[in-house]
Amino acid sequence: MTRHTFSRRTLLISAAALMAASPLRTLAQGAGPAIHVMKDPNCGCCSAWIEILENDGFAVTTEASGGTLLMRYKLDNGIPQEMVSCHTGRVDGYMIEGHVPVADIRRLLDERPDAVGLAVPGMPYGSPGMGPESQREAYVVYLIRRDGTAETFSSYQAA
Repeated sequence: MTRHTFSRRTLLISAAALMAASPLRTLAQGAGPAIHVMKDPNCGCCSAWIEILENDGFAVTTEASGGTLLMRYKLDNGIPQEMVSCHTGRVDGYMIEGHVPVADIRRLLDERPDAVGLAVPGMPYGSPGMGPESQREAYVVYLIRRDGTAETFSSYQAA
């Protein structure tokens, strides 16, 4: 009969290996910014945009809303009517209106300007969640200032 003894060192190394392989540790390391999205429950493009965020590490929660309630939410949170799109997110104190690319959201969170947030008005084809980027139409991501003015944050040329 073989007798196995574990040294303190073996036990610590084994515990460390288990921790490194733990799904909870992986989940905690991959957890990105938390974003809450208000959207129409029947909107497929909103769901596609949310999937893009999740695949990039954002922790996304959603809330079904529509019609005048969703429009009121947008306006009450500083989104000018000419900047509206189909869904609205809130991340770290900023509003994200429409199909804003992940890179722009991350840049906003890194730079932390004094602003309401970002917007891609309407639903431009080829923006995230709106069809293939290879067939994209040109569009602009706007930075919405607290006074209601907007300026170009980034722009995407037609593909």
